[in-house]
Formats: sequence, structure tokens, C-alpha cells
Amino acid sequence: METKAILVAGGHGSRLYPFTKYTQKTLLPLYNRPVIDFALGTIRRAGIKDITIISNSFIGQIASHVGSGFDDEQINYVLEEEPQGVSYALNLARSLNQDCRLLVYFSDNITTIELGDEVQRFNSTESEPGCVLLAREEPNPEAFGVAVLDEAGNVIDVVEKPTHPPSNLAIGGIYFFDERFWNFLDIAEQQKGNDFSISDVTRMYIQLGQARLLTVGEETWVDCGTPESLFKAGTMVKDGKLNPQPYRK
Repeated sequence: METKAILVAGGHGSRLYPFTKYTQKTLLPLYNRPVIDFALGTIRRAGIKDITIISNSFIGQIASHVGSGFDDEQINYVLEEEPQGVSYALNLARSLNQDCRLLVYFSDNITTIELGDEVQRFNSTESEPGCVLLAREEPNPEAFGVAVLDEAGNVIDVVEKPTHPPSNLAIGGIYFFDERFWNFLDIAEQQKGNDFSISDVTRMYIQLGQARLLTVGEETWVDCGTPESLFKAGTMVKDGKLNPQPYRK
């Protein structure tokens, strides 16, 4: 079964205002390339050929930069007219991503970890492979979803922005989901309403024992959603530590 990607590049980008008054945050520069190039590079190097990009009123700017993709790619653009939450944004891409397995990638996240092995596993596994949560060790994980682990190190829950984190493993914005994703999303929306978060979906996989962590380890993972992290990531690009290229060198 084919694995497709949904690249979520919406929202107001309020933490990066006033820059985001004039452009979408994924088009802000990391040294000499925009943020979105690094997210797309990770998706493309993993071997995914069908990519849906969700964005706001600046989607025309993104489309002008990214274009129709390479000859062997399908790039779809979906307009989020008003930010109404994660589930609303994802549902806009639903018709283009049914009956497949998904990489859901929130575009702030820039990482050096390569995802090709996971994509190959999701493409080739006949039984439902569940979900994979990318995680990183974070000294102050209170601002993230945080993994709860049992004594064997298996993930048994994810708690959102806890005051007292149960571990230092932050769950960022990169997820793999099998073909049950949309059904679980519907259930979570019905249960949570306006309080929905993506962790409500991952928790369903966890309760079935069908979720696992992929920890970044010594690889890099930067959230480019603040001026400080954007500057840090730009410095890493200048030093050759982040790769925007679509294929491995």
C-alpha cells in the first residue's frame, strides 16, 4: 500500500510575527533556503511521491516556489481559508489521501533523521502497521506532547503540555499512520470536539498496542516556529548540518 504525505503549513505563525504578516512561515529563510525546502527534502528522500500541502492565504506563494514537483511526483495544494484547528486542516486533505498510509508532517519541524526505512516498511507491510511517533529528548518538554513509558520502555500514553512531564521524550510534529487514520480521527473528533489534538488519534493506536516511538537520538530535530529556533536552524544550515536536497548525496 502506498504511503502518501500531508505537509501541514497553515496557521497564523503568530510566534514569528511581523514576518508572517507578509508570507507563510515555511517560506521564511533558513540561511539560503526557505524552511519548506528542508521539510520537503526529508519527505522526498524517504521516497514519497504523492504530497499534499495544506496552507493559508499564502498558499499561492508556496505553489509558486514548489511548483508541480518533479516529473515522478504528484503535488496537491489545499487552501485553509481560516485556521480552525488541526482536525479541520487535515480533513481538507482527506479526499486526496483516502485508502493509503500517511506521513503527517507539520512543517515547522526540521530534522536530519532519514525516514526511508519507515516508508518502505509501511509500503510493504500487508497487515496494518499501526503508527510511529517521532520523539526527541527535550530538556524542557512541557511545551510538547510527552511520551509516557512503561518499565520496558514502551509508549503507553501521550500527555499534552504537562506541568510535570512523565519523561523527557517530546513527541514532535512528524507521524506515520496506517489506513485506519481517518476513522480514528472521526472518533476522536466526536469525543473531543474543540479540544481535539493529534495525540487523541495516536492514543487510540497506543491503546491497541500498535504504536511505537522512533527516537531521533543523536540526530537533529529543530522546531522552527520561533525567531530563536529559526536563527539556530539557519546557523546549522550555514554549517552544513541540515540538508534540503530531495535525494541523498
